[in-house]
Amino acid sequence: MIMRLFLPLALFFALAVLLWSGLGKDPSILPSALLDKPIPQFSSTKLRQPGEPIDSQALLGEPYLLNVFASWCRSCLIEHPVLDAYVKRGQLKLVGLNYRDEREAALSWLQFHGDPYAEIIWDPDGRLGIDFGITGAPESFVVDAQGIVRYKIVGPVSPEIMEKEILPRLREGAG
Repeated sequence: MIMRLFLPLALFFALAVLLWSGLGKDPSILPSALLDKPIPQFSSTKLRQPGEPIDSQALLGEPYLLNVFASWCRSCLIEHPVLDAYVKRGQLKLVGLNYRDEREAALSWLQFHGDPYAEIIWDPDGRLGIDFGITGAPESFVVDAQGIVRYKIVGPVSPEIMEKEILPRLREGAG
């Protein structure tokens, strides 16, 4: 009899502790297996120059924000003006990863909305995205000058995230 009363009470407390532990956590920040590790070794082609190769070694030397975007991504439209503004002010080197997109659609999207990217890696089938652990677009990774991932954001980049999280990590990664 006591067990019949105790079990529901124990389940209630267990559920309450589980829910309480999630309070105050930002759901857009997902842990990444790449955090504090080198970006995956890859070899792909550039979006703007079909057939011209680009690989992980070509991106070494200065910190950058790797931004996963696609022409079909509605949330990418939210962050695009933010990224563009920081690039135009010279505060950000932006590298794009065009994810699961048609080349012509991506190029048209960039022509219409502006192209702030220093380089754009084309990942038409999402295979490179698997190596990065990408769950969708937009996602962004702060990568230091040695190619080490220092931060990951899932969802659109806002000015607040840029100022509080991304820019400080890019400055740290320059050394």
